[in-house]
Amino acid sequence: MITKKILLGGLLSLVLTSNLFAAKVTALKTVLAEESFQLQLIVEMLKKMGHNVEISSDLEYAITFQTIADNAKSDDVYFMAAHWDPIQTNMIKGVGGTEKLAIFSEYISNCASGYVIDKKTADKYNIKYISDLKDPKIAKLFDSSGNGKADLTGASLGWEVADTINHQLDAFKLRDTIDHNQGAYSAMISDTMARYKTGKPILFWTWTPYWVTGKLVPGKDITFLQVTQSEHPKGIDTQISNGANYGFAINSQKIVANSSVLTKHQDIAKLFDIVKLSVNDVSGQNMLMRNGQKEPKDIKRHVQKWIQANETKVNSWIKEAQAAK
Repeated sequence: MITKKILLGGLLSLVLTSNLFAAKVTALKTVLAEESFQLQLIVEMLKKMGHNVEISSDLEYAITFQTIADNAKSDDVYFMAAHWDPIQTNMIKGVGGTEKLAIFSEYISNCASGYVIDKKTADKYNIKYISDLKDPKIAKLFDSSGNGKADLTGASLGWEVADTINHQLDAFKLRDTIDHNQGAYSAMISDTMARYKTGKPILFWTWTPYWVTGKLVPGKDITFLQVTQSEHPKGIDTQISNGANYGFAINSQKIVANSSVLTKHQDIAKLFDIVKLSVNDVSGQNMLMRNGQKEPKDIKRHVQKWIQANETKVNSWIKEAQAAK
């Protein structure tokens, strides 16, 4: 009996000790359904490490960053897995910067972005550069508001890429022929896609990985426009190795968490800093969603399949992270 009590006491002590190391984690989910996959991969790894994780309802980026900043000193962990760097750096600065937010290394690298039009219109009118829309007759093709100017579906309010677009409209003297429409991107792009379905010309800014470039295939359905020269508000040379120039810096997606994670949860901070995901894996999963596999159970299945296929890598990340406690 004494032996059993000692054994039970030891087990209880072990459980209590383990719980002391378990963090309460809130994973902040963005409004873009296509970013659920990368978030839930991190959630599953955190659970494997013994942490308690809850996923929020859909949040706009501005609210996501503000929530993390508001909990800068919290004992708990708040994180999001889809900070676009550099196009969202203004949003980071707006909520207090690195004093309140911990920004980790590249989670997903080589994310491209640029101006896009439908290929049918590009081919018919030989449109190759955004500056071609300086011609009022060409610009009017993309007019959906009736004012004679092209309507560009642009970036969400607060994104740094909006500054780049505005800078380029000035630099290439396109203000007289292009209107930069801003708002909630997911809603605006849905309107743009609806216009495309009616056979009308479309003009929009977008990025990869994202479902749009899976639904409308570059080179087949749409054409990425180039710029005649690099024009970036930060003086960045946007020409890529093959000589093409789409006007925007290559982005990466990073995990962002409340700054206290660096000192209070070093194991989680380590995981956030070392985990990597291929942009091609994200694009592939996004296409599955666009083909109908978009329910929560589908995304969970995609996550589990990825983890199983990358088991050795995942286990090494978890081992390295736990060693940082």
